[in-house]
Amino acid sequence: MDEATLKAYDRDPGSFAEDWETQPPPSDLYATVQRFFIPGGVTADIGCGSGRDAAWLDSHGYPAQGFDASEGLLREARKRYPHITFKAATLPELAVITDGRFANVLCETVIMHLPPNDVTPAVQRLLSILHSGGVLYLSWRVTEGHDRRDAHGRLYASFDPERVLHALAGTEMLLDEQVDSVSSGKLIRRIAVRKQGVQD
Repeated sequence: MDEATLKAYDRDPGSFAEDWETQPPPSDLYATVQRFFIPGGVTADIGCGSGRDAAWLDSHGYPAQGFDASEGLLREARKRYPHITFKAATLPELAVITDGRFANVLCETVIMHLPPNDVTPAVQRLLSILHSGGVLYLSWRVTEGHDRRDAHGRLYASFDPERVLHALAGTEMLLDEQVDSVSSGKLIRRIAVRKQGVQD
């Protein structure tokens, strides 16, 4: 995780959480999840932020746990959604998560906060925490030309999408599209894949 980005979230987690919670609901994300995720499957929300999406998943038949690198955001998530388990975990390592643990993994607009060289190992690690036959939903904000930082200092890396596609080699591609997010209004690339093998 980019250190300046993490520090930005920890400086003022309440403001970031409030912003996400008051945005329009990400109806496009939720429709995609319902299209591809395994119903009833234990689900990880990697980069869970305020906990909004983990709570939605949990209440819609995808028993969810949230993970984030920011201790400040984790405090916000636990306060807002005390019935959900939230734990500290940082991409690309996700050291606290065992391999093959989840049926579904959501990683919504997170990997653009990684240094580009960490993108491929991060996506490979997201796949490793899925069991065989599990589904990964992955998206990132598209930044053209060169890396940028916003007024808070958050990194928006500009990277070749092949870094992601290389990591996903051998999976079944379910979705690959570039769209404007209903919630944030930003251009994002979203991908859903199924990990090969028979579901455990």
